[in-house]
Amino acid sequence: MSECAARIEVVLDALLPVTQGHQAVIMEAMRYAALGGGKRLRPFLVIETAKMLGASGKAVEATAAALECLHVYSLVHDDLPCMDDDDLRRGKPTVHKAYDEAMAVLAGDGLLTVAFEMIATCDADPATRVQLIAMLAKAGGTHGMIGGQVIDMTVAEKERDEALITQLQNLKTGALIEYAVLAGAVLAGASDDQKSALQSYARDMGLAFQIKDDILDVEGDAEIVGKAVGKDENLGKATFVSILGLEGARKTAAELGARAKSHLAPFGENAQTLCDTVDFVIGRSH
Repeated sequence: MSECAARIEVVLDALLPVTQGHQAVIMEAMRYAALGGGKRLRPFLVIETAKMLGASGKAVEATAAALECLHVYSLVHDDLPCMDDDDLRRGKPTVHKAYDEAMAVLAGDGLLTVAFEMIATCDADPATRVQLIAMLAKAGGTHGMIGGQVIDMTVAEKERDEALITQLQNLKTGALIEYAVLAGAVLAGASDDQKSALQSYARDMGLAFQIKDDILDVEGDAEIVGKAVGKDENLGKATFVSILGLEGARKTAAELGARAKSHLAPFGENAQTLCDTVDFVIGRSH
């Protein structure tokens, strides 16, 4: 994962070049948000899924980098005062703190739009590019990540039960993790059966990822996590931990992890890295 993160850093550095003139500040803010931090889990999943199925190359890397740009845009906007109002992200001041709110909005917009440009101009065949763009638009849109954020902002805490929070997180967090795995599969020309198995893997792992996030918000160290912790509890926010309890949340995450791995059985030993990723997601400290 560290090797992948380093490679994606190089790709992003080239695709988000330093510019001169009046647009310099927006590119600087976009680079500030996208470079120098993060686990790069989503691009890692694109690359490793494609690799498992025999594909690699510039189109895979461009798609992985594009997904990271879209993910980072969502973080920049989530951190804004009108959303989650956070001051720290990836161990450094959030974009609206380092610049200002207007520039943070524009930096997020810039990262979102450049994501689609990256896929549209990569060296995959035209039909694959169109499919990847349509998939990303859906995963990041009102029936995906944005839809999850809307639920998070509009549904009262007292109305939230495990089923509602599961739906919320399948959209807000899970949709992009699902896209990562399926994009790798599409780039490798996977069969429908392979895509179905990988989609189930991604869905279970994505939910386990969010449950671990909720656990870290309770017992994590802000310096290690790289963002504020304890915020959900302070706001009285309904989470998997508040509903299931700490031990219940751990148990559910472990069960989801085991189920995620079981979906990889058809791929045999070739899926070992994706299996190991599940362990990383559940065992991480940040």
